[in-house]
Amino acid sequence: MTGPGSGPEPTPLEPAPWDAGILLKREDVHELGAFKWRGALATLELWRSDVVTASTGNHGAATAWAARRLGVEATVFVPETASASKLALLGALEAQVVELGRDLDEAKEHALAFARERGLRFFEDGAEPAQLDGYGTIADELLDQLDEVPAAVVVPVGNGALLAGIGRMLGRRAPATLRVGVAAKEAPVMVESWKEGRPVESCSSATIADGLAVRVAIPFAVEALAEHADEMLLVSEREIAEAVRDYWAAGIRAEPAAAAALAALQGLAVDGPIVLIVTGRNVDDELLERCLADPASFAG
Repeated sequence: MTGPGSGPEPTPLEPAPWDAGILLKREDVHELGAFKWRGALATLELWRSDVVTASTGNHGAATAWAARRLGVEATVFVPETASASKLALLGALEAQVVELGRDLDEAKEHALAFARERGLRFFEDGAEPAQLDGYGTIADELLDQLDEVPAAVVVPVGNGALLAGIGRMLGRRAPATLRVGVAAKEAPVMVESWKEGRPVESCSSATIADGLAVRVAIPFAVEALAEHADEMLLVSEREIAEAVRDYWAAGIRAEPAAAAALAALQGLAVDGPIVLIVTGRNVDDELLERCLADPASFAG
């Protein structure tokens, strides 16, 4: 496979069109439209077995993509609210898809039961150490692509594995860099867990940023973030929608989860270059159009 991010070739790091001091790490350019392939491929290369997983879309697509590359099968459980664009991507990858559950965490419960009944391995997104190794390659790449150490790297936070992997590598190679996570106010469980230093319960994951729509914290990720995250921020639905619009104006189709990093900039004060991880582009047209036309219609 060819093209940026489809294998060992690094994804681009480029100045933001609106500010040369802001750099965009373009994980959205991968053929799957998101960063998740890095963690899925690293994990399945170790297992080399059929797997079951649960996802709002991007992780499931990445698991199906990695499984096809390695000659194994993937069954992906998705919530009944899964976006059409991500379901289409799963279909194109010929994954076995089961739509069940009102949100990601309910889909995960069904997936785990299915895996146990059939004696299959369950791939829980955010709970596998190999994922951190895969996501750490993003930090490796951006540090190699820069002439100076960034003041901060800003990472959208769903289950927390992406920030944990990037943060761990930054801690090794660029310990002065601020490692910042951003979650949706409507799905705050990982930020709240990070602040408490333990997994906490949350009843909310109703965000337009489906890649951040986590309701139940994963203990492994919470433990990793305690060591590898320096700051955690929350952004509103309106701020996310406005950031989707701003990316679009710059010629970038960013899904709401990716836009969260841009939305958090107003709450971040650092001196020096800032890297935003543009995690993905897989957003339904209807939602994109609403973000572009009327971001004020979302909760502030």
